[in-house]
Amino acid sequence: MHSWPHPHLPVLTETGLRPQLQDTATGRRFDPVVAGAAHLYVCGITPYDSTHLGHAFTYVAFDTLNRVWRDAGLEVRYVQNVTDVDDPLLERAEQTGVDWRELAADQVQLFRTDMQALRVLPPEHYIGVVESTDLVVSAVERLVAAGAAYRVDQDVYADLGADSRFGSVSNLDPETMSRFFAERGGDPEREGKKDPLDPLLWRGRRAGEPWWDGASLGPGRPGWHIECGALAEHYLGLPVTVEGGGADLIFPHHEMGTSHLRFLHPGDEEPIRGYLHTGLVAYQGTKMSKSLGNLVFVSGLLADGVDVRAIRMVLLAHHYSESWEYTDAELDEAGRRLGRWRAAVDATAATGGAHAQETSPPAAAAQTTPGSAVVQEMREALANNLDTAACLEVVDRAAARGPLAAEVITAIDALLGIELT
Repeated sequence: MHSWPHPHLPVLTETGLRPQLQDTATGRRFDPVVAGAAHLYVCGITPYDSTHLGHAFTYVAFDTLNRVWRDAGLEVRYVQNVTDVDDPLLERAEQTGVDWRELAADQVQLFRTDMQALRVLPPEHYIGVVESTDLVVSAVERLVAAGAAYRVDQDVYADLGADSRFGSVSNLDPETMSRFFAERGGDPEREGKKDPLDPLLWRGRRAGEPWWDGASLGPGRPGWHIECGALAEHYLGLPVTVEGGGADLIFPHHEMGTSHLRFLHPGDEEPIRGYLHTGLVAYQGTKMSKSLGNLVFVSGLLADGVDVRAIRMVLLAHHYSESWEYTDAELDEAGRRLGRWRAAVDATAATGGAHAQETSPPAAAAQTTPGSAVVQEMREALANNLDTAACLEVVDRAAARGPLAAEVITAIDALLGIELT
């Protein structure tokens, strides 16, 4: 599966700052990068009803991390999956009378188009589960061999009781775990399981459902949580620097996926160094949800003539960990903000560009300029756990003072993904 074209990414003259990130599991600020290599795994879409603003908020947030890491001179490897066979996709295909493969392909292409429009840096590996069933089969077979999985009829389940560290990602109480598991795709009522929370690793062949050769597992298809673990291990290697996604993936998806990886990567070191999770986006008083249908689509806004830079500004105006509610007023304000920034860029062109905002004497300018000071402020905001809202405010203040220095315009593109020229 291919991703989307890489947007131009300008390189600033000086190396930026490595961000301090707040780990979901521990709540601590830390820099998870070791030896200058940053390996990022972000859970991708299940391709139906893509791409609403909740999706876009997540992928723009991790695009910001990708940009900040690169600006800091780090070697970034980025992997994102596509769950292109799963119960919700199959159910939607049946409801609409569309072949599930056609539905998935159509929605994946829409997602690619939206990501390209938003100038999101593409992952080096953009991988669908359909093309990776061999990796999942191998991983499940290894879990069975390690005593961390068992059969229930033709299906295979993970034995969470074999993992003494289970629960350390989400830190939830058992009652909340049970509720979330039932709400988010689990099957706690399945007879024959050792524990109601044990997740499905391999679903044996059912009539009318797609299936693949599972070798010793028998014909069937992958479970959800093992998919990401198998891909992360194969394409990034373990431990992964940061795993990310929406906050609704903390449990059960990331909790259970990490549990699987502990048996695929035995030892004292955790298979994931840190977790980042984005807040949930609401609309009309309720979290945007495919089941509720209260979705605002990126493609719909673009079709209505909305400037994609304003859409990106709406998303960046909220800290990645914040849950918030989208309103048309937010989009209007983003349009006005974009207008102010563009006016400052136009003023830069009118005054000769490169020397805009440079009012210091030449000797002082050799050491620092107003423009470089603004760029440093932008970098400091983003190094503070990716505080994009604060970074936007830095640019607001610079634009209010007059023409923007050329290096600030470049930094806005490199760090925030907003091209103003």
